[in-house]
Amino acid sequence: MSDILDLGGRVAFVTGAGQGVGRQIALHLAAHNAGGVAVNDFVLERAEKVVEEIRAAGGKALAVQADVTNLDSVKAAVAKTEEAFGKVGVLVNNAGNAGATPHADARKPFWETGPEAWNSFIGVNFYGVVNCTSACIPGMIERGAPGRIITIISEASRYGDVGLEVYAGAKAGAAGFMRATARALGRYHITANCVAIAATLTPAIEARLKADPERYKKMMNNYVIRRPGQPTDIANMALFLASDASSWVTGQTYGVNGGFTFGL
Repeated sequence: MSDILDLGGRVAFVTGAGQGVGRQIALHLAAHNAGGVAVNDFVLERAEKVVEEIRAAGGKALAVQADVTNLDSVKAAVAKTEEAFGKVGVLVNNAGNAGATPHADARKPFWETGPEAWNSFIGVNFYGVVNCTSACIPGMIERGAPGRIITIISEASRYGDVGLEVYAGAKAGAAGFMRATARALGRYHITANCVAIAATLTPAIEARLKADPERYKKMMNNYVIRRPGQPTDIANMALFLASDASSWVTGQTYGVNGGFTFGL
């Protein structure tokens, strides 16, 4: 039986892939016949460790350091990927949270801060998506084969979490950008979709929840499936959207959230 999730040798570029959700997405894509996976991270050493994992499993991978908030840095990383593997056919915009260098006031109420703190969220979660998408689109079009753009957003953008107002706005902006991009690129057989995630056991979240069992218990009361997400849960959806199994799906947002929110 053929693998409907086979990527057919498409080259993948995954941002923020040195750990957590991005790492698992990179591993998933590599295991399903990616022609090469560019593992991007702000910290090169993290990316290199993931590359070692992929190569040990028989896949092709390359570590590419880049700050996604800097367009020139992104373009250089994409050029390095193209030189090694060919044009990018799958882009996963995963880098997020408060960016590589969060502002000291990023977690304060937004009305008590200013643009420097807000940009911790807007820079990586919105401009990072715009930069990476812009850098990869020309190659996808030139390649002349189906392309896939997948952006990892947050349920904060749909639910509206208190204390995450600017983050929620940036993620919602990324989702709107993906919908417009989907309309613009459909003629080239390039799809663009979002995956909206909720509490997922990345290393940072896991450590935080283990340190506060009561907070963990209270949080899980908000989930129909009473467990936090695992990076594999998110990677499964990203793989589907990267494959030909999703060839007639574009401009959509899929909630992978344990029932934290429901949507039509």
